[in-house]
Amino acid sequence: ARPVESGGGSVQAGGSLRLSCVVDAFTLGYYAIAWFRQAPGEERQGVVCIELRKGTTYYDESLKDRFTISSDAAESTVFLEMNGLETDGTGVYFCAVRNHCRGDLRTWGQGTQVTVSS
Repeated sequence: ARPVESGGGSVQAGGSLRLSCVVDAFTLGYYAIAWFRQAPGEERQGVVCIELRKGTTYYDESLKDRFTISSDAAESTVFLEMNGLETDGTGVYFCAVRNHCRGDLRTWGQGTQVTVSS
């Protein structure tokens, strides 16, 4: 099943948002879950990835001080906490399932829009 994202919205620069990505329990425990961001007119770029089975996370170096990934196994949900958002954080945020954080992509969510205004 495709992951389902939520939590997007509009915030002012410096604000925070928490995005959610709901998957099924098997997917969360077996595969890697990654967040991508696609700014207007640009390609999707990786933000962070978590692989619970291996206990590993990979962050984009430019974001790791402000963004935090976490999970709730009981809810089969992965969260992306974004603090100190800047205007270049505007875009559609996608959740994706990967074989591994450095592996093939399996499926994408529909995305959730984040708009950061100055």
